[in-house]
Formats: sequence, structure tokens, C-alpha cells
Amino acid sequence: MFDGFGFFEILVIVVIGLIVLGPERLPVAVRAVSGWIRTIKRMAGSVRTELEQELKIEQLQADLKKAESKGLKDLDPGLQQSIQELRDAAQSVNRPYASDSSTSAAESSETAAAPAASKPQGSAPTDSTSKE
Repeated sequence: MFDGFGFFEILVIVVIGLIVLGPERLPVAVRAVSGWIRTIKRMAGSVRTELEQELKIEQLQADLKKAESKGLKDLDPGLQQSIQELRDAAQSVNRPYASDSSTSAAESSETAAAPAASKPQGSAPTDSTSKE
């Protein structure tokens, strides 16, 4: 963490901090600064992870285009694995939307059935058969 700092430089910083902040506020300031450093490291790690994922997706797309140009035949195993990973990723992205559409279809059928169930008891029955 302190690549460019030696023991003497760190000691000078601590002494200056002790003189400026005093012994009561120095531990609070050190905790705050260490919290900021942790937050920055966490943010940098998440950005790095996102960039790696984006680069992997770009590589998979390039492999897929290369495979399509070859006609998806006689591909090397690494390229076939990339194609399969890309297909799996596409299916995992589409799964939530597929479950949402089936859920919304079930909800719409329930709402369509609800008015029939809430019909007053004394009303006359209607002919529900359709003439085709």
C-alpha cells in the first residue's frame, strides 16, 4: 500500500498529524481515511470486474462472428466452448423475461376470471358457448 513511502516518511506524517489534530482526533481521522481508502479500493475492484466481464463478452461475440463465418463447422474446442458460453449467457438473460411473461399471463387470466367470480348471485346465467 505504501510503495513510495519509507518508515521515515510515515513517521513524519504521523507526527505532523498528531501535532495538527491532537491525540483525541487523530484516531478518528485515521479511521475515516482508512474507510475512504477501503471504499475507493472496493469501487476500483468493482469497476475492474465489470470491465473484465465486458471484455469477455466482446471476446465471445468476436468468437461467435468467427464461428458464423466458418459456418459453425470444424471449429476448435475453445471456440465451441465460447459459443456455448454465449448461448448460456443469452438464455440466462432471457429467463427472467420469460418467467415475467408467464407470470403476467397468469395474472391476466386471473383478472379475466375475477369479474365472472364477482357476479351477483341473483343474475341470470348467460350462454358462454360460442357459435363457430
